[in-house]
Amino acid sequence: MRFIKLLYLFLVETGQSIWLFLTGRKKRLGGKRIMAKLILSTGNIVSGGPSIIRKPGAYRSNLELTNSLRSNFLAAQEDYAAAAAADDDDRTQDGKFHANGDVENGAVKSNGNALLHVNTETGGRPPVSVWTAEEDGALYVPRIDWSEAGLQEEPSQYSITVKLFFLSSASVDRRAQFAKEALNLVLKELDAPAVDLLIVSFPGMSFEGDCEWEADRHNAVQGNDEEELATWAAIEDLHRAGLAKTIGLAEFGSEKLARFLQKVQVRPTVNQINIKNCCNVPPPLTKLAKEEGIELLAHSDCTDILPEGTLRELLGQGLGGAGILADPETGVGGLKGDLAPQWVVKYTAVVRDRGVIENKGYFSSAELTEA
Repeated sequence: MRFIKLLYLFLVETGQSIWLFLTGRKKRLGGKRIMAKLILSTGNIVSGGPSIIRKPGAYRSNLELTNSLRSNFLAAQEDYAAAAAADDDDRTQDGKFHANGDVENGAVKSNGNALLHVNTETGGRPPVSVWTAEEDGALYVPRIDWSEAGLQEEPSQYSITVKLFFLSSASVDRRAQFAKEALNLVLKELDAPAVDLLIVSFPGMSFEGDCEWEADRHNAVQGNDEEELATWAAIEDLHRAGLAKTIGLAEFGSEKLARFLQKVQVRPTVNQINIKNCCNVPPPLTKLAKEEGIELLAHSDCTDILPEGTLRELLGQGLGGAGILADPETGVGGLKGDLAPQWVVKYTAVVRDRGVIENKGYFSSAELTEA
């Protein structure tokens, strides 16, 4: 076991796909081989949770997400590196991380044997293996102590809302898998049997125009009805399984919603709309929602919540990066491949009798495929 652990640590720092090597699993997607799967998390950005905690302040969803991820990565690097140093009776010298006191040519040594690489060129950033973890075929960034998961009170005392963003770079055929995966992570994080509301956001949907009427007309031809209906069937299955008590949509105008309602088995109870870029709520949508008993909710989430470039910067070798991905110019320092964000899930747990948000955070998934 010690040999496997040491091999794991070494390979992380030399830019190889650790979990693929140890499990022997490599999948192909669209002709490209999946080299690594990443699960990113913010922890609780409000007041507590199973991961390192930071309070980034109030931002719109894309800024809140990226700043919270960056803060959680940095906190994990600091805290887990310190814990590893304490556990192994490590020492520090000149601001660099050492194992049992010796570093030679950037390699941490124990009893004279080189074990893993220290990224001294990025200001002494601790080894990725110290603050991440391979679990169930994915690399968790940062690692999560699931033993501390859960809410302060019984789950029944909370109203739990989850919003799942399917990203444009993700495969439509795998959305059922993504939905189940994302929801399971939230349920595990909150140690809850179900969520009260699961809202689905599809790529390419918005309300934009010079007025509400124009925004509603533009919305009518956005997205892809067939793909959205196929995905909704998977969301219905989560509802039938008791994992989501109610389910809803985001950014559906009057025409799209009317077409949608004619073909679904489980009707959405909520339609979230973001009208900050245009106007008021389109009157036809207000009328339809009232007739169909669908609640309209306003939101300020960004539809382009995690662009590939932003994610690569977060995980890269540059200033403020986590050091997970290899340098695009030199090809050294981390994992290699084309990066494709798959989904983002936002969760909020509100104490019912006080209306206070106790737990709020994000998970996101991305895949690296062969270039």
